[in-house]
Amino acid sequence: MTGRRILKGIEFARPQNAEPLLLDLYLPAGETPKGGRPAVVHFHGGGWRTGERSSLGPAVDGFGLSPIEQLADAGFVVASADYRLSTVATFPAQLLDAKAAVRWLRAHAAEYGVDPHRIYAWGDSAGGHLASLLGLTADFPVHAGIDAPDDDRVAGVVAWYPPTDLLRMGGQARPDAVARADDPGSREALLIGAQPADAPDKARAASPLSYVHAGAPPFLLIHGTADRFVPVAQSTSLAGALEDAGNAVELLLLEGADHMWASPDGNSGAAEQAIAATIDFLRRQSEQH
Repeated sequence: MTGRRILKGIEFARPQNAEPLLLDLYLPAGETPKGGRPAVVHFHGGGWRTGERSSLGPAVDGFGLSPIEQLADAGFVVASADYRLSTVATFPAQLLDAKAAVRWLRAHAAEYGVDPHRIYAWGDSAGGHLASLLGLTADFPVHAGIDAPDDDRVAGVVAWYPPTDLLRMGGQARPDAVARADDPGSREALLIGAQPADAPDKARAASPLSYVHAGAPPFLLIHGTADRFVPVAQSTSLAGALEDAGNAVELLLLEGADHMWASPDGNSGAAEQAIAATIDFLRRQSEQH
């Protein structure tokens, strides 16, 4: 029996006028089953302007729970991928990079023991936004890039506290919000290169909610009810739209949890719940295929 392996810093894309994009690959222990293992492509948070692959943000990392390793130990190959930050390029660069990561994993499925039909997307915060877009835009050629083949489809999506509707996000902010999408120079404004209210078309084009349609892959949305960065309405509205369109969607609201599963007393309970629900959802999806 070989133990879990991590292959760090594999180049998967080289966008013009940017550094090469890298991913870390987490390979489960043991023999690869016939037909390959299910796989998850993970995208980090950080408001599209900071953060790094294989991190779930300082608060979650600080709990020492290692969600990515837990997923690998549950039998999933995990690819945690870079994407261009908003300091380098505006949207849709980030989505094109996310799609490139999925295409790379599918192209190298045989090499790493991956079942190409069971590739899922997972992300937290800004990464949850990208994972949601990945799940919803496979049929929208506007974001496919130049001569990109249609092989960036994912079989399911897990999004932790994702921005989903950049136009309404500012108005949904809590009274005690740490950041608002409508603030000058907000993370959302930097992503699209304009204030959302001043560029509604750009804001809509960068919003997962805009791409909801029948036939979307199954979604699991997890959000804390006390999130001061991304309003909980961002997940409830996407869940409602997905359901209205006839899609399978699960919504888990964690009472009193802030962004990155922070809580007033610093306990890791919400993070543990989110990780367990993520693994359970992905396991159920992968067993249905």
